[in-house]
Amino acid sequence: MNHFNLKSLTFYGVAIASVLVLFKTVTAYGESNLKAPPVVDGRYILTLGTNLPICEKADSLILNIQQSGIYLNASLLPVNPNAETEQQLSLTGIFKNQQINFSGKIAPEILCHHPNSQLDSSKSVAMQIQLIDQDKMTGKIAVNGIPQPLRFTATKQSTPEKSQKLNSH
Repeated sequence: MNHFNLKSLTFYGVAIASVLVLFKTVTAYGESNLKAPPVVDGRYILTLGTNLPICEKADSLILNIQQSGIYLNASLLPVNPNAETEQQLSLTGIFKNQQINFSGKIAPEILCHHPNSQLDSSKSVAMQIQLIDQDKMTGKIAVNGIPQPLRFTATKQSTPEKSQKLNSH
């Protein structure tokens, strides 16, 4: 009975009550203030608003985004890839306040298929994208060596393969 004195019981009672109150407070804060970012993972058809100065026609591109929370990886590819554009240089980015910022390098053939293009081996790019809704984005892409940023819109591509895989199980 010596182990159960009033001081010990009071100390353990206060400690347990404090932990329960702290747990309840942190849980309430998390449920009300901490929200997961929207899912932007997928393939988007990216249409440039203006042509590049060295290209006659602006081609549509594919922006392939992979998401892990607020951290993003992406690649920019032509709609019809060929042997010249197999190399995929990656873009890394972060998703914050409905805005995505990407930076990285891309192959010049992706931007312009013009045979006499003066683009080097790879170009540094920076992209700023504003999420309009779950399936549509707008933004601008700044390419090293091109004086003005290029505006674009991106629309999510539907993926019928996923729905077929889900239905087969």
